[in-house]
Amino acid sequence: MSIKFLAEDDRPREKFLLKGKSALSDSELLAIIMSSGSRNETAVELGRRILESVGNNWHNLSLLNLQDLMKFKGIGEAKAISISAALEIGRRKSAQEVPEKVQISTSNDAFKVFHPFLADLSTEEFWVIFLNQKNKILGKSQLSTGGINYSLVDVRVLFRKAFEFSCTGIMVAHNHPSGNLKPSEADMKITKQISEAGKILNIQLLDHLIITQSTYFSFADENLL
Repeated sequence: MSIKFLAEDDRPREKFLLKGKSALSDSELLAIIMSSGSRNETAVELGRRILESVGNNWHNLSLLNLQDLMKFKGIGEAKAISISAALEIGRRKSAQEVPEKVQISTSNDAFKVFHPFLADLSTEEFWVIFLNQKNKILGKSQLSTGGINYSLVDVRVLFRKAFEFSCTGIMVAHNHPSGNLKPSEADMKITKQISEAGKILNIQLLDHLIITQSTYFSFADENLL
């Protein structure tokens, strides 16, 4: 359905989905926050009127309190709170520094990342961390959880997530609740499958760790990749 055939208050949301957040005007963003307009104005028109009253400046808008916002026809308490809360999120974001991505240089670095998630479990889980070209972590994900000594891993799911992060490298890990660090035949097989798939997709498997409560086994350290 074309955007022009949607209800006026739904159009900014549809535009967000089709073109992305950067394509929206300030009044359209404010319209999404307010969710709806009034009987006489669409949310976009109401947003435009509010912004024009403060010189189309978000900082000036943030100086208005709830009572100031509620002076605009069509703005009740709920909408005023939504606007004020959104602006407060923006203020807090501006006040925070961008967190530095953790860099993985050794298998022990990877162990420190995986250990809190895997060390004390009574069943096996399989996790992956996604890395950029400088081996800095872009994200992490649990891929599967299994029984006492078995965890099924779908390689297709792994690499679908890898593409979502636009990563160039991955490290995987799973735990052995028994405390035995020796890799099983299944461990060797899944490592090979992931490594071979990664070569085709140009996403390198950098390591596979087996985690126990206090230590780990590294496939890379043992030249098993």
